[in-house]
This record gives sequence, C-alpha cells and structure tokens, in this order.
Amino acid sequence: MQFIISGKNINVTEGLRTAVLEKLGKGKLEKYFTPNTEVHVTLSVEKDRQKIEVTIPVKGNIVRAEQVSNDMYASIDLVEDVIERQLRKYKRKLAEHKQAGVAFNQAFLEEDEQPDEDKIVIYRNKKHEMKPMDAEEACIQMELLGHSFFAFRNATTDEINVVYKRKGNTYGLIEPEY
Repeated sequence: MQFIISGKNINVTEGLRTAVLEKLGKGKLEKYFTPNTEVHVTLSVEKDRQKIEVTIPVKGNIVRAEQVSNDMYASIDLVEDVIERQLRKYKRKLAEHKQAGVAFNQAFLEEDEQPDEDKIVIYRNKKHEMKPMDAEEACIQMELLGHSFFAFRNATTDEINVVYKRKGNTYGLIEPEY
C-alpha cells in the first residue's frame, strides 16, 4: 500500500508517520488491499480537536473514515476499526452485485463472511410527492417536518435536488452533476 500522509495546521512528525503506518499498514489494512493501492491520510488540528481522515479510492468508490479526539494517537487508533467495518460492508456489496474488486487483495474477497451486525436493512419505505419548489422553500419544508434532509424537484431545473442541515444551523444543497 502506498501511504500519502499530509497535515493541516500540524507538522507531521516521524512519530506520527510511524504511528499511522503501524496502525493502518503493516499487516492491518495490507491484508485487504493490493500493494499499489493509495491511502490518503490527513492529520489536522483545530482548537482542541485532533482529527485523522483516511481516504482510499477503490474502483469508482471511496472508503473514507475520520475520527476526532483530543489526542492524535487516540484518533489514529480509532480510525482503523471504522475502516475495517466499512470494508466489510463494501465486500458484501461486491459479493451481492458480483463486481470485481480490483483494488482488493484476492484472499480478502474469498474469505468467508462472518455474520455482521452492520448489515443494511431497510425497515420502512416511504413515497413522497416531488412538488416543484426552490431551495429556500425546501429548507422551510424540511424544518416543518423536523428532518435533517429533504428531497425535492427544483422548479428552475426540473431535477431532483436534496437540501440538508449542517452543523451550526446552516444548510447545504445537493444538485446532480452529469
């Protein structure tokens, strides 16, 4: 695996680099990926928050995990479990759709799957009228419903858009890109 380690508001010391390579490399995530797989690791510091972001591009998808704590070494320890859980989900997806996992180690793809509590189960299916509206009206509708996101048909473009609530009571808009 090829690690690309960078820092934001932090100097990536040899100790941090070694901790990342020991926790995510050498026998940990290497068993899942081929040797030429790139792993992007970003360490950042914001006030008292020590954050690690790990991004692994795999055949049109991205395995991404981030962990925040008040100690960078603790964040590094925590992120490994999150990545492994995501990889089990992705492996299940590959098996269900019979896709080729070119970035994955063949032994990982062939090993028997253990029962996993992370299996995605849809418990409820709702139908929702896509009334044409603008983004501001969709935000108001989302607030009235008490949801954290809202799908709507954009009155201007006639495409399906999603508004969502962000931290700090701000809003985001997702528009399709073709």
